[in-house]
Amino acid sequence: MTSKEQNSIEAPLWLRVWRSQQENFQLIVIALCLALLIRVFIAEPRYIPSDSMLPTLHMGDRLVVDKLAYRFGQPATGDIIVFETPEQLQGNYAKDQAFIKRIIGTPGELVSVSKGKVYLNNQPLKEDYIAEPPEYRLLPQQVPEHEFFVMGDNRNDSNDSHVWGFLPENNIIGRARFRFWPLNRIGFV
Repeated sequence: MTSKEQNSIEAPLWLRVWRSQQENFQLIVIALCLALLIRVFIAEPRYIPSDSMLPTLHMGDRLVVDKLAYRFGQPATGDIIVFETPEQLQGNYAKDQAFIKRIIGTPGELVSVSKGKVYLNNQPLKEDYIAEPPEYRLLPQQVPEHEFFVMGDNRNDSNDSHVWGFLPENNIIGRARFRFWPLNRIGFV
């Protein structure tokens, strides 16, 4: 019997399993590291906790949020974004609570709501994605530099910029890109 054979027989079971499965363990560790890196820097899954984005997104929908979208481009009107709790709401929501809304106004633009329509730079927006026309009025407001005006598609049941003000650019986590659950509604957002 060779010394190598003798060592493998005398080695504890866990060590023999480790040696025989070392390549598999390495693959698992690499896969976990890649998954963590992707989630932290590139994309992450999120769920929809409320009806504020009806009819576009439903409560319980699961989305992939693209965290790189705004490293290579600017947020634009119509983008659906996920963002951290605005400072104005931090007493009412947990700091790690994420929100999801649609960008309506970008820096320098004028936003208002009147007679059931949202206006951007004094022009009514064509909004075939909303649940119903807004039942409130918002005097014209110019969006400050590095901030955005965001609204839920369910205009009358959304805690958004018409309630708490402008969203700082720093709060944006990323852009909602793809719904992966439920399966019957799978697709790009």
